[in-house]
Amino acid sequence: MNLPNKLTTFRIFLIPVFILVLALPINWSRTFGHPTSWIIAAIIFAVASLTDLLDGKIARAHHLVTNFGKFADPLADKLLVMTALIFLTQYQVVPAWMTVIIVIRELAITGLRTLIVENNGTVFAAQMPGKIKTFTQMFAVIFLYCSNFGSSWPIGQILIYLAVIFTLYSGIDYFVQNRSVFSDGM
Repeated sequence: MNLPNKLTTFRIFLIPVFILVLALPINWSRTFGHPTSWIIAAIIFAVASLTDLLDGKIARAHHLVTNFGKFADPLADKLLVMTALIFLTQYQVVPAWMTVIIVIRELAITGLRTLIVENNGTVFAAQMPGKIKTFTQMFAVIFLYCSNFGSSWPIGQILIYLAVIFTLYSGIDYFVQNRSVFSDGM
């Protein structure tokens, strides 16, 4: 397994750690209205997000792009972001409708990618709208988990709205770019 794929695997491994930090009934001390676990979760999420940036750069720079990486990298991103958003929805930080839009888009694109692989035998790497979507989602999540920690500017809330917009746009773009999958198979 090459280094980019190891980073992707590490990102997947961090998801249960992220969940444990937020879900375990530990009496964390409170700082500025949020449990310390939220800051720890934000750090874990930021480290996982950084591995997303690094694995792609390393894979492209050293010609280490693999089908595993093309499939597992976006899947790891989706799992990480959806997990974070579900917790944020549970604590009423992110409205449920936003989380639903993001989860439905992610599942629909994963299904479409599966159809493309079955029809063409090719795994497509993420396109620029999807990368922007992932970037805005990840930054929104980090800022939302760090909200109310010394900042009165609602950057997390602004970013989550931008993330929803890019989520919808990139999902529509992906379906339009791959519409032949539906005409060929039906």
